[in-house]
Amino acid sequence: MGVGGKFWDLLRPYARQEGFDYLTNKRVAVDLSFWIVQHETAVKGFALKPHLRLTFFRTINLFSKFGAYPVFVVDGTPSPLKSQARISRFFRSSGIDNSSLPVIKDGVSVERNKQFCEWVRECVELLELLGIPVVKAKGEAEALCAQLNSEGYVDACITPDSDAFLFGAKCVIKGIKPNSREPFECYHMSDIEAGLGLKRKHLIAISLLVGNDYDSGGVLGIGVDKALRIVREFSEDEILERLQDIGKGWKPAVLGGIKSVDDGEESLSEMKKRSPHCSRCGHPGSKRTHFKSSCEHCGCDSGCTKKPLGFSCECSFCSKDRDLKEQKKTDNWWIKVCDKIALWPEFPNRKIIELYLSDSFTAEVGSSMSWEAPDTEMLVDFMVFKLHWDPSYVRKMLLPMLSTIYLREWAINKTGNPLFCDKYEFHSIKCIKTRYGHQSFVIRWRTPISTSGFTQGKPEASIVILEEELVEDEESVDPLDGLNEPQVQKDDNGNCFLLTDERIELVQSAFPVETEHFLHEKELGESKKKNISEEPATPRPTTMGVQRSITDFYRSAKAAAAAQSIGTGESSRASAEKKRAATSNSSSNLSKSVRRRLLFG
Repeated sequence: MGVGGKFWDLLRPYARQEGFDYLTNKRVAVDLSFWIVQHETAVKGFALKPHLRLTFFRTINLFSKFGAYPVFVVDGTPSPLKSQARISRFFRSSGIDNSSLPVIKDGVSVERNKQFCEWVRECVELLELLGIPVVKAKGEAEALCAQLNSEGYVDACITPDSDAFLFGAKCVIKGIKPNSREPFECYHMSDIEAGLGLKRKHLIAISLLVGNDYDSGGVLGIGVDKALRIVREFSEDEILERLQDIGKGWKPAVLGGIKSVDDGEESLSEMKKRSPHCSRCGHPGSKRTHFKSSCEHCGCDSGCTKKPLGFSCECSFCSKDRDLKEQKKTDNWWIKVCDKIALWPEFPNRKIIELYLSDSFTAEVGSSMSWEAPDTEMLVDFMVFKLHWDPSYVRKMLLPMLSTIYLREWAINKTGNPLFCDKYEFHSIKCIKTRYGHQSFVIRWRTPISTSGFTQGKPEASIVILEEELVEDEESVDPLDGLNEPQVQKDDNGNCFLLTDERIELVQSAFPVETEHFLHEKELGESKKKNISEEPATPRPTTMGVQRSITDFYRSAKAAAAAQSIGTGESSRASAEKKRAATSNSSSNLSKSVRRRLLFG
């Protein structure tokens, strides 16, 4: 929950929108309980034990795709204050009167339910098999995340609890979505201080007024906006003491001090008597005076102009009048707020303040901050037992994490083991792949073994062969945050390659020469395509051996027949014309009587 009200809405304008590359090589503290609660309710029914499945996939995504070094933090024994607030919140949401609620004594706390504790235990066992460090807090997980961040052990916290700022966090990531192109919200305390003018104790004061995990109610009738106005009246060093004074019934002076309402009314009446204003133009002086000698403020030769809508006189008397009214309004508001806070019992709660300002949430901070290689065989057995996955599937989905570890080690020490997983060697970069707006290299790993261990019994025809450049569908978001499965490819010579997606900067660090060669070849290929597209098109020679479509064939045959018939008709007409011409020529030589006999004979 964190701070009550709309506290995140207050901070949201000062959030930075960060992408995949922001967490590269950064250490981040993750509130494990947040992951479990969030996804157990969101994807329940999609898979068996979703808390284990999502922890497995999200951890590998965070480690390999984002390039981060995660540290998971689990809750310890909750504070009695939080136990009391949790029970009170339950009674209030159930419509039960909590006035007779028993008070939990100091040192006594209420643990979470057994089912949730079992989920946490399973996730911790999974993370330890993955080689990810897990730290247990004395109290709240977000408090330890904030302490690790403030003391420099991690660079950021991943938690939705806004009270991480109250515990001293410097950088808070509200949440990440591995399979989405949308950036995630990243909050820096320095941005909040610069934008809102609030520091850590100011935020603690706001939480005391609007409610928090240890006092779910806060002061009745005070929201985030009103609390912000209150705490801005004091500096960080005095804000908590002033709240304590208000809780005792005192009214600290603000904005020049609280003035008496009677004094304000008396001063206002005296000002009105001393400074008459024209009802037409609104400037000092009477309307009759302005009509006789004009108004020096209007600038007219005679009389004055009618004042516009919303006119406000800027003379000294009117300015003092407005200031006095505003002061009166502020004083009345401040008196009401102080009286409302003073009615609240035991405000402010000193135990809550001490809890937020404490910096001892674990005994040995940093003792478990080490990342190890996954215990593959034990992990396979664990996932097979818990989720009933096929062993080959577990090994395949673990490959992105193992390849990231290999590339990191090879980038630092190139004299180590040249084989990835003791089986594969780096062969080449196949292409650049774009997924969710993020580019990565598709790497070929040479393998001499059969691909049956990585296809889960699927036929070879179903294996996806990547083209020269692949852009996957970005609209199909996996609700379970699954991984992009490694693929297997065979060339014409029978060589077998394992294909994995790797971050570009990591491959550049591990294999700079091969990366430079690939980028150079890619640039040459693009320039050739560009040159070919710019060349003018030349007509292609026709040959008799080119096969035509059946439509073209019949169209050509009909055209030839039509041309032949037209040619035959023209030749017959030409011969007839010649015959008539010959007849006419021959008949013109005969006498008129002979031609008559031939015609009528």
